[in-house]
Amino acid sequence: MRFLLTVFILTFYSTIFAQQQPQNDSIYTIKDSVLIPTKNGIDISAIIVRKKTNTSPLPAILFYTTYHQGSGDAIFGKRSADRDYVGIVAYARGIRTDINNYKPYENEATDIYDIIDWISKQPWCNGSVGMFGGSYTGFSQWATAKNVHPALKTIVPQVAVMPGYDTPMENNVQMNLGLYWSHDNVYKKEPLRRSLPFEWFEDGIAFKEMDSLAGYKNSVFQKWLQHPNYDNYWQSLVPSPEEYAKLNIPILTTTGYYDGSQIGAIQYFKLHNKYNKNANHYFVIGPYDHWGGQRRPAKNLMGYEIDSVANVSMMELAYDWLDFILKGKSKPELLKGKVNYQVMGTNEWRHSSSLQGINSDTLTFYLDKTTLSAQKPNVSTFEKQIVDFKDRETENNYYTPEIIFDTLDASNGLVFSTEPFQNEFNINGSFTGNLWATINKKDMDVSLALYELMPDGRYFFLTRYIGRASFAKDNSKRQLLQPNKKENIPFDNTRFVSKKINKGSRLVILLNINKHPFEIINYGSGKPVSEETMQDAGEPLQIKWHNDSFIKIPIWKD
Repeated sequence: MRFLLTVFILTFYSTIFAQQQPQNDSIYTIKDSVLIPTKNGIDISAIIVRKKTNTSPLPAILFYTTYHQGSGDAIFGKRSADRDYVGIVAYARGIRTDINNYKPYENEATDIYDIIDWISKQPWCNGSVGMFGGSYTGFSQWATAKNVHPALKTIVPQVAVMPGYDTPMENNVQMNLGLYWSHDNVYKKEPLRRSLPFEWFEDGIAFKEMDSLAGYKNSVFQKWLQHPNYDNYWQSLVPSPEEYAKLNIPILTTTGYYDGSQIGAIQYFKLHNKYNKNANHYFVIGPYDHWGGQRRPAKNLMGYEIDSVANVSMMELAYDWLDFILKGKSKPELLKGKVNYQVMGTNEWRHSSSLQGINSDTLTFYLDKTTLSAQKPNVSTFEKQIVDFKDRETENNYYTPEIIFDTLDASNGLVFSTEPFQNEFNINGSFTGNLWATINKKDMDVSLALYELMPDGRYFFLTRYIGRASFAKDNSKRQLLQPNKKENIPFDNTRFVSKKINKGSRLVILLNINKHPFEIINYGSGKPVSEETMQDAGEPLQIKWHNDSFIKIPIWKD
């Protein structure tokens, strides 16, 4: 799924601006290249859009972005103007001005405060400001939540990335998106050739040298690789516990089961509710990818025909929410609970007052031989797996962009399956567990993919976990494994999914180790992983997966 996110983001911002624009630009007053001053002396470039017929002060909607595609950018302001707001498109520091001032993620907290302060004092603004948007734009709203300006009345962070937590690494496993993103979308260099990840994979050079294949050193890519832990650098970019506790404006979060940024989006929701017991925060999730979680869903999502009730525009929902907060209109009908989720296969939405309220039971399964056993094994044993990192003729853990498919490609991993279920139930939430393993190295990057094997023999991809074993107990501190010693690898930072599991279906786990071109390769030497090369591979990775390893599946039974 991280490969899917990489491909998506590389194409998303080249197509988003090509969406249908309003027919008649003459109805707007558009001021482009407005420079908004900030306290640090670096001006922010912005576009201001108003309908000519709106002459009285109005609430303003800020769409803050790190991307610049050209004249089509004004559409984000026009959409707000069409809803009788003042629409502002503001660019991250350095975008459309001096790119040398650009530092992704680092200046949003202070810059956006100054932008909102400026907006609130303009004669066309009535003193109320809202924000909405997805991905980096979603993150930016959480950054400004570190110090909320009094004029900011609500935010709608959609598919919001959490830097260092889900992008450019997930559970401390880096992906090559860290290079592609800044190269293609920010610095606007000649697009990286699509063969570059395969060249890196075949050559076996260090991950940090991938940019050398493009002929230069990418400063953003290199800086991020200097922070493989979820350390103070990353943590300082988003609200602290104290800042979450003070965050009292109403918030609407949207994301999707197949959104690459989902674990960040849901983590914001969890932390806000953890530290602020009165958080006025609503959460919506359904069968959406990174696009569908912030715009319009795909009716056919990677081969899966979504339920008709799931065909909800998240952009329209965002504006309905803004109308509710800023104009006093009715609350969107969908928001019947603080947590609102679409159960795939039931054609219905369900609603809960909290994440804890979506489950009535938990199923525990042990990875015993080739089965997912509901009973803890009486006899201790293990399954062996060998991964030769020097072998570049085969790949481990490569995923195809499909949700429903006929044959499961184990990709050199291990497959475990339950017996057919005698009754239907719903999976609701994020699966967790604990792996016990003995390896001959100091580290490894682990993946578990969860599927439903349906009665008709087809597989339905539910979700996936990817994580570095040495960070399993603490994502801010690396703790290397001791070779040839049985070690436990707990995991709980997985994606939320909700689906009806039919009678006669089985649950299937594919357990594997990363070795493919789209994520970093952990050779297990104990060195900084981004510095490892194929020369550090040594002997093949030998794993004993012990049968006291287990997974926990949160469910709802009616």
